[in-house]
Order: sequence, then C-alpha cells, then structure tokens
Amino acid sequence: MSLYDDTVLVLKGYEDQAELRQVYLDHLAAHPDGMWKACHAGHITASALVIDPEHGRVLLTLHRKLRMWLQMGGHCEPGDTALEAAALREATEESGIAGLTPLPGGPVRLDRHPIPPPCHWHLDVQYAALAPPGAVQEISDESLDLRWFAYDEVAGVADESVVRLLEATRARL
Repeated sequence: MSLYDDTVLVLKGYEDQAELRQVYLDHLAAHPDGMWKACHAGHITASALVIDPEHGRVLLTLHRKLRMWLQMGGHCEPGDTALEAAALREATEESGIAGLTPLPGGPVRLDRHPIPPPCHWHLDVQYAALAPPGAVQEISDESLDLRWFAYDEVAGVADESVVRLLEATRARL
C-alpha cells in the first residue's frame, strides 16, 4: 500500500473534526502529489507529541526556523509507507529517543496551518508517542533546543495548536 493510500484510509477512519478531515480528503483527491513538500497548494505532514505520562510531561522542540516550541514532526519522505510511521520517524529523528511507541487509536488531532510561500498549507496529522522509561533526548540539527515541560507549563510556552494536541492526548490516556 502506498503512503497516499494509507493516509486516505487513516483519514477516513478518523472520527473527530469531520469538517477538517473532509478538507484533507478533498485536498488529496484534487492533488495526487498532496503528500509531498513539492505540492505548493499544500501538503500532508505528520507529527507526534512525545509524552511521558509517568512523569506528567511532554518533550517539545524549539523549532530552528519558526522559533516556536512545537511537537516533533515534519514532511513525509519517499521511504515512508505509513503515516503513523512517518510521525514516529520524525519524532525519533528530532528527539533522539529510540523506542517511541504510538499512543493507540491512530491520530489524536488534525491541524491545518498556513506556511510561507511557495507552499500555502501544512495539513498536519498529529499523533502522540509514548517515551520509554528513562528516555534521554538528544537535540537535532532542526532544533534550537529540546526540553521536557510539565503538562501545566505547555500553555505558557507553546501556541494553541500544541495545547489542543496535549489536551486531546491526555483525554485519550
């Protein structure tokens, strides 16, 4: 199965945010290249909030270009075969933590946000990934910083999309 086909199936199975989910599906139907950064009308991205429920904290990255505290994530790559795997790949690369496991139940949220030209939109499919016990993070080239934040600290450092993702993740836990 192709990444495109997997993404369509994932979105069709996602039961929340019906209107936004349909925007994603319509985009993919209109743009066969809608999985890739080269699609200037917008493209699917995959992200994962790295969470440590035992200690009540999440790992956020200070994004090098955007200079914002965000969950790990980014563009799909040609070697990706499943959207969830792409989110875990991104989270592993950006956090340096091996052994992340997806929170069961598929995507936690969808978030569509504008990006600078030549592209116009990121259609982010957001997952949550559980950190293994004793996880130690390692900063990547894509980050200015990487830090654990207690659940109640996130609203003070991150934007509303990250706060909503954390709330949805905690509700699923």
